[in-house]
Amino acid sequence: MALTTRGGAGGAGGGDPAKPPSASDPSLGFLTKRDTEVKLPRATRVKNKTPAPIQITAEQILREARERQEPEIRPPKQKITDTHELSEYRLRKRKEFEDVIRRVRWSVSAWVKYARWEEQQRDFARARSVYERALDVAHRDHTLWLKYAEFEMRNRFVNHARNVWDRAVSLLPRVDQLWYKYIHMEELLGAVANARQVFERWMAWRPDTAGWNSYIKFELRYGEVERARAIYERFVAEHPRPDTFIRFAKFEMKRGEVERARRVYERAADLLADDEDAEVLFVAFAEFEERCREVERARAIYKYALDRVPKGRAEELYRKFLAFEKQFGDREGIEDAIVGKRRFQYEDEVRKNPLNYDSWFDYIRLEESVGNEDRIREVYERAISNVPPAEEKRYWQRYIYLWINYALYEELDAQDIERTREVYKECLRLIPHKKFTFGKIFKKYIEIELYLGNFDRCRTLYEKYIEWSPANCYAWRKYAELEKNLSETDRARSIYELAIAQPALDTPEVLWKEYLQFEIDESEFGRARDLYERLLDRTKHLKVWISYAEFEASAGLGSEESESEEKKDEVGYQEQQMERVNKCRAIFERAFDYFRTSAPELKEERAMLLEEWLSKEVSFGDLGDISLVQKKAPRKVKRKRPIPTEDGSTIAYEEYIDYIFPDEVTQAPNLKILEAAYKWKKQKTGDDDE
Repeated sequence: MALTTRGGAGGAGGGDPAKPPSASDPSLGFLTKRDTEVKLPRATRVKNKTPAPIQITAEQILREARERQEPEIRPPKQKITDTHELSEYRLRKRKEFEDVIRRVRWSVSAWVKYARWEEQQRDFARARSVYERALDVAHRDHTLWLKYAEFEMRNRFVNHARNVWDRAVSLLPRVDQLWYKYIHMEELLGAVANARQVFERWMAWRPDTAGWNSYIKFELRYGEVERARAIYERFVAEHPRPDTFIRFAKFEMKRGEVERARRVYERAADLLADDEDAEVLFVAFAEFEERCREVERARAIYKYALDRVPKGRAEELYRKFLAFEKQFGDREGIEDAIVGKRRFQYEDEVRKNPLNYDSWFDYIRLEESVGNEDRIREVYERAISNVPPAEEKRYWQRYIYLWINYALYEELDAQDIERTREVYKECLRLIPHKKFTFGKIFKKYIEIELYLGNFDRCRTLYEKYIEWSPANCYAWRKYAELEKNLSETDRARSIYELAIAQPALDTPEVLWKEYLQFEIDESEFGRARDLYERLLDRTKHLKVWISYAEFEASAGLGSEESESEEKKDEVGYQEQQMERVNKCRAIFERAFDYFRTSAPELKEERAMLLEEWLSKEVSFGDLGDISLVQKKAPRKVKRKRPIPTEDGSTIAYEEYIDYIFPDEVTQAPNLKILEAAYKWKKQKTGDDDE
């Protein structure tokens, strides 16, 4: 035995010659543990636990297994040789059917199979019993009633079948198939009267058009034309639609009753002129007259229809009318038809984009060339109804010319001044004056009425304008200004009163100011004083207090200055002047008390009030008392306060002026404590006194 070195081509095992052979060495014919190990299949882990889209029942598995059985292993067919075996077979089959029904009681097909098997066994009573039991379970299923009735008819149990049909149509009157089958049975039996009676019962339930058409065809099959005509009358009354009237008219026309057919169309045109399918009706009516060689009648129908049918639904109507005029019309008629076609084109454009004002202008020019005033006004009204979507002047610049052209048409072409005024009024109502205004329109309208001296019309215009926009102070002021210029003082005052009584105004301060000045100009100082008090009930603004005080200081001063210097030295004049000073000072006192007690946080307004008061006391001269104001004057203090940030930290300060009034210091319980606190605050924030 030759020995090999490490790495050489050794013996059978190719291993170490010094190592004895092992039982696990496959080269020696021994089996390893891995070879003798029994491997069981790994458990399959189901990842998707959602139900399968197609569910398989146990019944389906059994049925498929039975179908796949080979012929040699299927049970042999039983041959029945005597009545005893027949009875056993029937008993077994009935038991099987009953078991199935117990499992699937609501299955109509299971009941029907059971009943048909009984029918095959010629046991009609049992079959009828099965159907009745099924109706106790599924009486709302019309297919079950159909199977039941067909069973009775198939076996010539006519009365039983009628009973089933009666019960079925009474329970399910909206199932047309039941009525059709019932009537069909009666017709097969030749019982025409019974079929007609069933139709009448059906019509009492107001079926759709198919049911009425079936009734009419039934009568026509038996030559009952008058009965069919009466049914048509009931039909169009129950379903007043263009298609039903057209069918009725065609029925009359088919029998040569031209006048009857025309009356049907005329009734339909009167009744359904505004129906959404009226176009179909008018086209059929015109074509009927055309077939009867009544050309003028057909033309009149077309024109009437074009005036009534909305342009968006009149495409077929225009096409038919143009073809009609080309065949029967003259030059004028053809031109009218062409105008109608262009009208339809413009209608299509404005329907697709109603804000395309250029299309409206073209449409209006077309109608103005025709000269029909009613149609021109209709197009104008439809055009101006398309208000721009945004209240921006660039959108309104083109739109407003529709109104201007409309007004010019009424004034120059139609020469209807009243309608011109209405156009102007409606235009002014529509313009969003809060955003912008076309002032030329309003001024022009007012100028026209004023130039004509129609002051009552101006008043009416202002009243309408205020009615449309009660919050517009400009309208109230101009209305009152008109009455003032006409020396109608009471009217002007009433207008001002109505104006300030409005719950909301755009610039109320201007209106109140003009009203106050109006009363002052009229030397109605008592009314002006009462008006100031009413204004203070609404607002305690600083400007109102100052204006009130200035009014009291100068009330009636103009008439006194016109008097001579000698009269000013009189005692009465001094008393009046002192009374003005006291009233003015009283207003300042009230204002100061209000800001001190009711609005202490408005320190700056209180300081400004004292400045005005001091200035007024200086203007009083010898009658003034500046010390009265000086002792109330505050001390200005420059302070710093932190500027808050989003995260709540303080990274910067801002300076502001604070006011310390004498009454705030005197109200402190301990002046030394207050002074110490002030010094500490000054050291911390670096406050400086001015």
